[in-house]
Amino acid sequence: MIFDALSDVFSAAQVWLFETVVQPVVFAVGLGGWVEDAFDATGWLLVGVVQLAVMLAIIGPLERLRPVYRVTDRAAVRTDVLYTLLHRLGLFRLVMFFLLQPFFDGVVGPLHAAGWNGWQLDAIWPGVTDVAWVSFLLYLVVMDFVDYWIHRGQHGLSWWWSLHSLHHSQRQMTMWSDNRNHLLDDALRDLIFVVVAQLIGVAPGQFIALVALTQLSESLQHANLRLHFGTLGERLWVSPRFHRLHHSIGLGHEAPVRDGEFAEKAIPRLGGHNFGVLLPWWDMLFRSGDFSHRYDPTGIRDQVEPDDQGRLRDYGRGFWAQQWLGLKRLAGQG
Repeated sequence: MIFDALSDVFSAAQVWLFETVVQPVVFAVGLGGWVEDAFDATGWLLVGVVQLAVMLAIIGPLERLRPVYRVTDRAAVRTDVLYTLLHRLGLFRLVMFFLLQPFFDGVVGPLHAAGWNGWQLDAIWPGVTDVAWVSFLLYLVVMDFVDYWIHRGQHGLSWWWSLHSLHHSQRQMTMWSDNRNHLLDDALRDLIFVVVAQLIGVAPGQFIALVALTQLSESLQHANLRLHFGTLGERLWVSPRFHRLHHSIGLGHEAPVRDGEFAEKAIPRLGGHNFGVLLPWWDMLFRSGDFSHRYDPTGIRDQVEPDDQGRLRDYGRGFWAQQWLGLKRLAGQG
């Protein structure tokens, strides 16, 4: 009932925003043929506005109340704010729509026309899993499992880490740090996520709700906030403390030193701990979890430890520099 009520409120707000603001603009610029897509985009815009309101009204005050450290590099945080606005207000998804639409039109469209609509996961137990809140929780668990393995790939594959490392290069994490990603990293992750959602039958409304909940939780996880959920809660939902360990230098994104290697000489290997996006269950199941009660410095080892030539790796200060250096790392030149 609550889920349905919230859905109704959101739908009404989306219709009002679309008819009052978006639709007149669409017709004014001569894009009347894109009205249906503009309506969908309005939903993402509304979700982003709600998320920003929650971040500013709740997570921000919590950061000021119980910070892990005093933020001194405001310029780096402002760059993270730019990433957040780019993603949460729908601009990134708008670009992704134009890039991915030919794929869905050419591959998924004909499959649907032939009568194949994917595997409807919420139909596995008629009368139970087709209840709105039950199906939502079912999809949340399945998609979070997918997200866990995407995250493992981002850390385990050297070419993918060359892009994802930008996310870990923030030395002063705040609630704005979640979207600090290379655009190619985000595009690949979103492509996998959307394709899986299509294959298992996630409804558009539920997909928006899943993304919104995930993003808000991730904003909290990245917050400069000294907070854990207790012995039981830490194992039910990813907390800021749990995720901060994932960003900790030498712990969250490096595998343990192999037997027989000298720690002071060993070259760190890709790996790490605490890959869960929403649920720490997968980290417990696959033994990648670390529930230590600690708040270590965040960043990447090569930012603070010089290489053999005495150089520290530069991940860039501004948006464009970070994107360019990510491409250079991917090409093996950075």
